[in-house]
Amino acid sequence: MRSRTLRRLFITAIAACTAIYLVLYAVVSIHAYKLLRHPYTPKSDAALILGNRAYLHGTANPCLAGRIDEGLLLARQGVVSTLAMTGGRDNEDYIIEAEFMAAYAKHKGYKGTMLVESRSRSTKENLEFSAPILKAANIKSVIVVSEPYHLWRTEKLVQAGHLGRDFDVAYAGASSQCWTTWGMMFKGTLREPLAIIDNYAKGYFKRH
Repeated sequence: MRSRTLRRLFITAIAACTAIYLVLYAVVSIHAYKLLRHPYTPKSDAALILGNRAYLHGTANPCLAGRIDEGLLLARQGVVSTLAMTGGRDNEDYIIEAEFMAAYAKHKGYKGTMLVESRSRSTKENLEFSAPILKAANIKSVIVVSEPYHLWRTEKLVQAGHLGRDFDVAYAGASSQCWTTWGMMFKGTLREPLAIIDNYAKGYFKRH
């Protein structure tokens, strides 16, 4: 009898976890497609480009390259005048993401103003550690750039105050190879609900 009860509890717990995951996956997906269909990139002082691992299979990570390319596009279009790169040393390839991003942008011909934040190890820290650098540069408005699936959580972190309250913030979904090739079946997307649960459990979404 006890083993049957435990089995039922286990099955119920698995079902509940699966349901939560699927709901979050749906929320992320809907938000991503909405962002892509109705982009809103008002003229702003800077694009804050969130970091990712620098290399994948021995070559530049297309996920990160896509984010930087989106920032470069915003600069070429005159939407922003400054690019802010954020990302510290990656655990997988031990390269400082922001420094790689800055070098990539320069290699692509970018000659405008660039800010570099090279200590952060998470999306929350991307925002928190970038805030004083942006403020010191007299930045008032920011477009946060990342993959579309990543921006729901990023937006919640911004709303919670991890970027502070000093900036007007918009968001731009990068059309990286990661996103366009695999869509919502990309492994980063599949991990995103787990990251949301983790951030929620740690209290990151509570307003400061």
